[in-house]
Amino acid sequence: MTDHKPAPPTENAMRRALKRARDGVALDVTEAAVLLQARGTDLDDLCSSAARVRDAGLAAAGRPGVITYSKSVFIPLTRLCRDKCHYCTFATVPGKLRRAGHGMFMSPDEVLAIARRGAEMGCKEALITLGDKPEDRWPEAREWLEAEGYDDTIAYVRAMAIRVLEETGLLPHLNPGVLTWTDFQRLKPVAPSMGMMLETTATRLWSEPGGPHHGSPDKEPAVRLRVLEDAGRSSVPFTSGLLIGIGESYEERADSLFALRRVSRAYHGVQELIMQNFRAKPDTAMRGMPDAELDELVATIAVARHIMGPSGCLQAPPNLVDDEYARLIAAGIDDWGGVSPLTPDHVNPERPWPQIDELAERSAAAGFRLEERLCVYPEFIQRGEPWLDPRLLPHVRALADPETGLANAAAIPTGLPWQEPDETFSATGRTDLHRTIDTEGRTHDRRDDFDVVYGDWDALREAAVPGMAPSRIDTDVRQALKQAADDPTRLTDDEALALLHADGPALDALTRIADELRKSVVGDEVTYIVTRNINFTNVCYTGCRFCAFAQRRTDADAYTLSLDQVADRAAQAWDLGAVEVCMQGGIHPDLPGTAYFDIARAVKERVPGMHVHAFSPMEVVNGASRTGLSIREWLTAAKEAGLDSMPGTAAEILDDEVRWILTKGKLPAATWIEVITTAHQLGIRSSSTMMYGHVDQPRHWLGHLRTLAQIQQETGGFTEFVTLPFIHTNAPVYLAGIARPGPTIRDNRAVTAMARLLLHPHIPNIQTSWVKLGADGAAEMLRSGANDVGGTLMEETISRMAGSRYGSYRSIKDLIDIAERAGRPAKARTTLYGEVPEERMRTATTSDGHLPELLPLVSDRAE
Repeated sequence: MTDHKPAPPTENAMRRALKRARDGVALDVTEAAVLLQARGTDLDDLCSSAARVRDAGLAAAGRPGVITYSKSVFIPLTRLCRDKCHYCTFATVPGKLRRAGHGMFMSPDEVLAIARRGAEMGCKEALITLGDKPEDRWPEAREWLEAEGYDDTIAYVRAMAIRVLEETGLLPHLNPGVLTWTDFQRLKPVAPSMGMMLETTATRLWSEPGGPHHGSPDKEPAVRLRVLEDAGRSSVPFTSGLLIGIGESYEERADSLFALRRVSRAYHGVQELIMQNFRAKPDTAMRGMPDAELDELVATIAVARHIMGPSGCLQAPPNLVDDEYARLIAAGIDDWGGVSPLTPDHVNPERPWPQIDELAERSAAAGFRLEERLCVYPEFIQRGEPWLDPRLLPHVRALADPETGLANAAAIPTGLPWQEPDETFSATGRTDLHRTIDTEGRTHDRRDDFDVVYGDWDALREAAVPGMAPSRIDTDVRQALKQAADDPTRLTDDEALALLHADGPALDALTRIADELRKSVVGDEVTYIVTRNINFTNVCYTGCRFCAFAQRRTDADAYTLSLDQVADRAAQAWDLGAVEVCMQGGIHPDLPGTAYFDIARAVKERVPGMHVHAFSPMEVVNGASRTGLSIREWLTAAKEAGLDSMPGTAAEILDDEVRWILTKGKLPAATWIEVITTAHQLGIRSSSTMMYGHVDQPRHWLGHLRTLAQIQQETGGFTEFVTLPFIHTNAPVYLAGIARPGPTIRDNRAVTAMARLLLHPHIPNIQTSWVKLGADGAAEMLRSGANDVGGTLMEETISRMAGSRYGSYRSIKDLIDIAERAGRPAKARTTLYGEVPEERMRTATTSDGHLPELLPLVSDRAE
């Protein structure tokens, strides 16, 4: 490991940095690194200004003069870990556990014994800490989990959190180490808060031999930052922080603080930051390294306070300093963290917790009143959804002061059932939106929480800039066109990218080549399907920034259909000749993971012959995480309940650079691919889609199409590819001035043509969207390589809420007219592109494939 000894700052540099801190001017990394080296009177000056920032934040939060702590028990679920941190005494090996008479994991009885004793002593938090993914390194851990019936460590953590909630009433705060986005979906319903220390962004401490994190895969800074971002995307109140004095330079420490601020700004999900000082422990590789000095910790706290600002919450563990509590308070902390009257700090077992009475006295001596909080901070309790899962709300409310959000000192933890909310399928809200969206429109163009629900728009704007920068194209377009005409399967990425940028005569030539290929592969017939869209709820808290459909449950346009209403609409569609219902909805926080099975069953019971095309990959992950099933198990159950095929929506652009601008909380690209490939392996076919024309560029389209082609070669499960031009009008990301106003006509023609060429011969059906392009636009795409115009829909609210001007349904005659505008015949199809039964065609022809004007559903009238 390289030695990074700092050069001390000059007096002028320190004086300037201190003045900027006093004046409340935003610091940069260089200035922060200077201030981290403040000592003596300079450090006193720095702490004085930091304390003023802290005091302003406490006053704004309604708790001036209050310093908080959480009364907790520490539950070390397992001390096995796949990492090899050179300072850690928490992690151990299976042999030592066996010799000490312990199992590889704490048993449920051991976990509950600690939690029950803690509840008796008035604790309200169960801090569940464990090593990272022990089953990946230790066969003994894997064997224990298998013997107990758990797929992995996260499954056991989830199970124990539920037991703690139900049997003791303590609130779990989970520290399971590095988590994936999917892991967060699994754990969020069982824990109000989670945490993981960032520790440092100094990659060399991980990558260089001899570094404290060398040989520890989960300590790579980029991996840990991704965890913090996924926590924010998942709306999980999250604790993080730094471990100082492990060999990082002052510049690296400053960079770490700014990295934490970036995540906090972007997602508003960092509930507290811990500033922890390194203390050397015997029997570790770093036993000879000096402890971080108190001045180092004090300066780090003060600089962190200036960087995080008044709204940041800063904690310093009181057991890691001797008698210097006042100095930590003076530096700007507002929290002491978890303090246990029962269990030791298993990470620092040589450092006992202070008594709570002593902590109160020390705080009072510094002019602060000690008050108890819960593991989840008051601000998140008061925000409510989407930060707290509905199944946790009864547990949190039982222990929280309703006025302040702090702990209710008089509350006694008592086990409560962890269960789904009641009356999930009661019809509520604007259930006639499918009819009135075309006549009355939406109530408002945006939600009134627009400025906070999607994250920080300024931070997002900065993050979007690199991805929107166009690529330089040097490839000869004429050569690329020649290759496309000769054999599109041999197009290089450079050639394909050149064609995606084509315009003028080159674009005309490209669309002719694509159209000729279309004719040779699928013929001239333009296919369509008689189908009905049923969006069973638009209540959603995922935070997709392109979506104007999602509403909070209290919004004027919010609605949820009952199961009877869903079945009624499917039956009505069958009576009009439909062969399919396409069902998707928002990620409603009250919707249990089994609700999707109920929806599919309700349709099949009412209309056994109807093809159920339903549930996007995002809904699949939501269902799986809520039920505790794997994606494969959940899809198997959905298929048994009546699911026939899936829409390949929620794909947007399969590039996380773009996805994390478009959406705050939707599944990452790798998870979308996992869901789709698993569905295909189970015989559940799907469509594929791409939404484009927002913060993307042609290079992203190319990557997306290549990914779809690769999946199709492996599974053969895609029925078609659907182009989805971005509708900008009411999209939050456009209203915030970040996205462009949808794709141009050139973009639409190029995407359609290149989809035909790049997906050949794997996906033969290319669908254009009349909903987003209108009749003339769809006809133009039929001349550019498309062969399908989608469905009648009968009702459509997602694009209409976004501002589409082309109505919510098309009759069969309308779809035939689109085909005729392109000079082609039209033919009805099934979901899987098969022949439509004669009886269905007769019925559809009679109704013309659309709902009678102003015919309300009986259940709607009853509302």
